[in-house]
Amino acid sequence: MSAKTADPAPGAPASVEAPRPGRWLALAVLALAVLLVAVDATVLGLATPFLSEDLRPTGTQLLWIGDVYSFVIAGLLVSMGSLGDRIGRKKLLLCGAVAFGAVSVLNAYASSPEMMIAARALLGVAGATLMPSTLALIRNLFHDPRERSLAIGIWGAMASAGAAVGPVVGGFLLENFWWGSVFLINLPVMAVLVLVGIKLLPESRDPSPGPWDLLSVVLSMVGIVAVVYAIKEVATHGPTWSMALVGVTGALALVWFVRRQLTLPSPLLDMRLFHHGGFSGAVLADLLTVLGLSGMVFFLSQFLQLVQDRSPLEAGLAELPAAVGAVTAGLLAGQAARRFSVRSAVTAGLAAIGVALAALMWLSPDTDYPVLGAVLLIVGVGAGLSFTVTADVILSSVPKEHAGAASAVSETAYELGAALGIALLGSIVTGVYRDFTVPPGVPAAQAGEARESLGGAVESASTLPADTGQALLSSAQEAFVDGLRIASGVGAAVLLITAVAAWFLLRGQRLEEGYGG
Repeated sequence: MSAKTADPAPGAPASVEAPRPGRWLALAVLALAVLLVAVDATVLGLATPFLSEDLRPTGTQLLWIGDVYSFVIAGLLVSMGSLGDRIGRKKLLLCGAVAFGAVSVLNAYASSPEMMIAARALLGVAGATLMPSTLALIRNLFHDPRERSLAIGIWGAMASAGAAVGPVVGGFLLENFWWGSVFLINLPVMAVLVLVGIKLLPESRDPSPGPWDLLSVVLSMVGIVAVVYAIKEVATHGPTWSMALVGVTGALALVWFVRRQLTLPSPLLDMRLFHHGGFSGAVLADLLTVLGLSGMVFFLSQFLQLVQDRSPLEAGLAELPAAVGAVTAGLLAGQAARRFSVRSAVTAGLAAIGVALAALMWLSPDTDYPVLGAVLLIVGVGAGLSFTVTADVILSSVPKEHAGAASAVSETAYELGAALGIALLGSIVTGVYRDFTVPPGVPAAQAGEARESLGGAVESASTLPADTGQALLSSAQEAFVDGLRIASGVGAAVLLITAVAAWFLLRGQRLEEGYGG
């Protein structure tokens, strides 16, 4: 079944609706929301060494600071996408933007690891309202499929631009201000989004949505968070009966959620969306791709700063090739998918990322930057190509009334993949790192702090005599790079397997043509 025939007959007139005036300006506002979330996600990696020094989190707390945002946002995206379909996507987007800005202040002034984790969780609640609304509004703003492909490419390019702007702006702020300033940059972006969005964005909602089922909301949240939490804890500390119980509870909640959706007259998530092969294949590709990528992204900023001794600004600039590649490929992705095929574009993108990650298996503390820059450029091109095409497939596979729910599924796959990737690949890096050999002469207290995180090792080394401190730091850095190499190899395997799966899952899938196409 092609994307062109996916819409039911009642929705057919949408394909010949006149273009909406002001749609490109409205798209610019939606892109600001994407930029907001992307900047916040990437800037945290740069701030991690400063957080470690100031708040002194344990290794486990540091992982929670990194992934609790993704846990919460993944658990709530389906609920928020469905809520937007019901109360209005514009209303939800603008309310979420205000909340996102307000909670950013809490993140900026967090005074303990526990407070930081709580603030990141609240930011996830606010972020869950933003992402489904932006994609769903694009589905309703752009009726011509070719225009919509370009709009999705711009949407994805802005997410990638956020990945570039975040580290550079964040690096500048970290060199001149305290680490909390990286969260305060959300405030001006939020203000522009709200003020301009009120004027330019059209409201859209499902005309006959039915009631919002609160039990389904609870089941989806409990199920996703419990399963991801159990996986993270098992990967970090090994299997225990308590985590097995948590995981089983989450799985049962998700089974109950699915069964309930199949019986409700107005489900929170229409499970029939997954009957469309292209939709299911695109969602699975997104989840596994982000899973394979996220561990590298989270730890690469620490490698650039704490192993290669770059300043935050230098580290941000060093990561620019990934964003440049993603922006360029995202804008050309729709054209490439139409000229060749959807499965060719997605498979090529995933394979490129897999090969680039495999190259990182030869990473060393003194790896020259041109090698790193080339790897990052290839990763960016592959991600821009595959993510843009899968987003287009997901949106064009459903009637526009269900755009919020479809977008939420897409974003849930993305955030769930990020949470699992940081948990699993991050746990590999952490597990290898903690086994590093402490040189003789290092007191137990400093050795214990150094084993918690690489940031802790840098701090401990600074309190020791020069020779002993350097020996401790070198041993810790080598262990960190060893862990990063292994995690990159696992990520490469995941991406290459996903590329092969995408070739079969997306067979026959096509993007819609434009008017008269």
